[in-house]
Amino acid sequence: MVDADQTFVIVGGGLAGAKAAETLRAEGFSGRVILICDERDHPYERPPLSKGYLLGKEERESVFVHEPAWYARHDVELHLGQTVDRIDRTAKTVRFGDDGTLVRYDKLLLVTGAEPRRLDIPGTGLAGVHHLRRLAHAERLKGVLQHLGRDNGHLVIAGAGWIGLEVAAAAREYGAEVTVIEPEPTPLYGVPGPELGNVFAQLHREHGVRFHFGARLTEIVGQDGMVLAARTDDGEEHPAHDVLAAIGAAPRVALAEAAGLEIADRAHGGGILVDERLRTSDPDIYAAGDVASFPLGLFGTRLRVEHWANALNGGPAAARAMLGRDVTYDRVPYFFTDQYDLGMEYSGWAPPGTYDEVVIRGDAGKREFIAFWVREGRVLAGMNVNVWDVTEPIQNLIRSRAQVNVEALSDPHVPLAGLVP
Repeated sequence: MVDADQTFVIVGGGLAGAKAAETLRAEGFSGRVILICDERDHPYERPPLSKGYLLGKEERESVFVHEPAWYARHDVELHLGQTVDRIDRTAKTVRFGDDGTLVRYDKLLLVTGAEPRRLDIPGTGLAGVHHLRRLAHAERLKGVLQHLGRDNGHLVIAGAGWIGLEVAAAAREYGAEVTVIEPEPTPLYGVPGPELGNVFAQLHREHGVRFHFGARLTEIVGQDGMVLAARTDDGEEHPAHDVLAAIGAAPRVALAEAAGLEIADRAHGGGILVDERLRTSDPDIYAAGDVASFPLGLFGTRLRVEHWANALNGGPAAARAMLGRDVTYDRVPYFFTDQYDLGMEYSGWAPPGTYDEVVIRGDAGKREFIAFWVREGRVLAGMNVNVWDVTEPIQNLIRSRAQVNVEALSDPHVPLAGLVP
């Protein structure tokens, strides 16, 4: 039985960490809860950084998980702007990196998240080279996009994943010129894949975005510390006043690795290895959110998921597991995006090579449809584009693992719920 003498420490102050602290109190834990965040801002949600906040449609205060007073009111000891540089598993302590303070834990949760991958090319030290991961990044980028829009400036984006496309949409809404450089033949080539990637390519082209596929940035050219152009490995040079590196994120596993915790291989995302209870190779240490590689029996694999819903649900699941509750973390991966007048939700997991066909229900030309990734008649993933209130039946289809009639799956007049036996 958990008692008031215990101390639960959470390292990482994002959505997963804040929701874990909230859940511990909601579940009745009366011991110490210590939440350590390496940023000076209170824990916040990341989707607005590339969506509403970046576009100026949401206020800064709207991104925070809780109002600042919530933490004291719920007796959560919040340490902002603090890092942890060592875990001593034998002594069950964490050490603050700035002053060496040791804090003992009974249970420890690692929600250290991920960090943007860096371009390893000449010119990345120029003032106009940006990344987008933190609130401070979004604040800076927002000002950059406003300036580019006023002056008809050029933004080059390296990477046509979700962050790259969302920033491209925001930049165009501000009036900036945008070129996206991507080594694959379409945007979103990994997930959702080339079939739907072309839908997003057409959407962005209609809004004036230029794509340069099959190429990588090799150099950012500048003068007096400012960006002038971006060069690619096929000899092209693209005018640029600013460059955004949107080439993915890497899990922040250094702390866990130094402590001797088991780390997943690159094929499974390279995060901290956890079981279905989100417990690491140390029974008193848990991990959740972007940094955790967890087993998902539904797909017969291990995944590391970098999306909002995984942080929202993973933090509370880990908190309940730390309290000894019966927990199995097996949620269907889910994410969403908003670009121009297109809204989309995606459920499931279907990277290239795992599916036989993509089945379309609705009108892809009008961008009002649902796409299903199907293997041997079983739905692996579904994406609803400008069609709403269908996430639950799509996820039920995925969970059922039932073979469905593909003709019925593609027919908008056949209720999705009726396809599940």
